[in-house]
Amino acid sequence: MMSAPSLTQRLKSLKNQLAEAASKGGSEVTLVAVSKTKPDADLMEAYHSGHRDFGENRVQELVGKASRLPTDIRWHMIGHIQTNKIKDFLPFVHLVHGVDRLKVLQVLQKEAAKIERQIDILLQVHIAKESTKFGFAPEELHHLADSKKWEDYPNLRPLGLMGMATLTDDQDQIRREFESLSSLHTQVGLELGKVAKARGSSWGILSMGMSGDWPVAVENGSTMVRVGSSIFGHRNRPAP
Repeated sequence: MMSAPSLTQRLKSLKNQLAEAASKGGSEVTLVAVSKTKPDADLMEAYHSGHRDFGENRVQELVGKASRLPTDIRWHMIGHIQTNKIKDFLPFVHLVHGVDRLKVLQVLQKEAAKIERQIDILLQVHIAKESTKFGFAPEELHHLADSKKWEDYPNLRPLGLMGMATLTDDQDQIRREFESLSSLHTQVGLELGKVAKARGSSWGILSMGMSGDWPVAVENGSTMVRVGSSIFGHRNRPAP
């Protein structure tokens, strides 16, 4: 009987699949390995295979791993953000995905100024039919797509959008939701790209797609996918 593929083999296979899918769309796709609840040893196996982008959704876990693991890892904060926890993860984070409301922008700016850092962020848009998911409504995002408004957030760099599709087997619905986010990304990027460029970076990240729907996301222009179970297996129960 054949043995199950190792973590390294699963990661390599996924990267090959991503590269093939991305080449059809003529773009590159960054893989964020969602390592939440996984032990350091699993992350280090992926690290030794050359992977550097890891996503965490619990602040305590991100901070702990960042303090123990190699400093060239790029940590992505992918979870729903509690504003009182921002100061804890900000010194370690590479990219904040879930900026889903004005209060988060305000606290991110306040804490980033304290540590004198430019923080790269993605604006999360609510595209799913599920009310349990978070994000700006499209009309709110259009309101934010004004470079003058970003004078209030000099330490933040908007680099793109993030969204999560409805958890459903209806592939047409998922496709429509990703198409809408991709279209919105183009529309608001005309203005928000000016902000990013003025702050030494560039607009362009479209973070959408997870283990179950990343192929549809890449078909619709995703440049960053967040995948956990296909690499690490089923999620471990978090420690109490």
